[in-house]
Amino acid sequence: MTKKILKDIRHICFDLDGTLVDSYLNIFKATVKTLEILGIPGQFSEKDFYNRIGHHFLDIFHDLNIPVPDLEHFINIYKSYYFEFIDTSNLYPGVTDVLYYLKTNNIHVSLLTTKGQDQADRIIDHFNLRKYFSRVMGRSIGIPVKPSPEPLLMICRELNILPVESIMAGDTELDIRCGKSANIKTCSVTYGYRSREVLEKENPDFIIDKITDLISS
Repeated sequence: MTKKILKDIRHICFDLDGTLVDSYLNIFKATVKTLEILGIPGQFSEKDFYNRIGHHFLDIFHDLNIPVPDLEHFINIYKSYYFEFIDTSNLYPGVTDVLYYLKTNNIHVSLLTTKGQDQADRIIDHFNLRKYFSRVMGRSIGIPVKPSPEPLLMICRELNILPVESIMAGDTELDIRCGKSANIKTCSVTYGYRSREVLEKENPDFIIDKITDLISS
């Protein structure tokens, strides 16, 4: 499978949460604390929240029926608390080995996340991963977020890589839809925040159970 995944590939774009970093508790704790600080009522279970990780907060709060009148204010406060709980986040086993392998085999590595650009940069630097990435793209004003194909295609253009030479790897339906809309191969990971059954319904090109499956012989 591995040789088939990497055949003729010059670029792999990774999602962040649920793909490279196990950050569920980090996100959950920071969200709960921010809502408490802002005095916003919200009743939701950890499971309900878990199943929505990867979506923008606008969609998460809409689905959970949580009234957040000023979303940007919430996000600014949330980001300040996020790093209070950063020690609850961990790289998934094998992430560094995979990134090192790709880098040393001249395969470009990029990141595409719905987190803000400043937050994405801080997280990548916190885990000392900067040296592996050709491009880190977080949410920025004026650029659509996943599942829009636009940010992924922007990365390809910046790296001078054709879509056919790329793979979008992630743990949610947003990553698959983003890749498919960009005519880029997709690789879903089952160890993140969506079940295999949910991912299979999206018909990704590949499904792997651990990140090292990308490079194992």
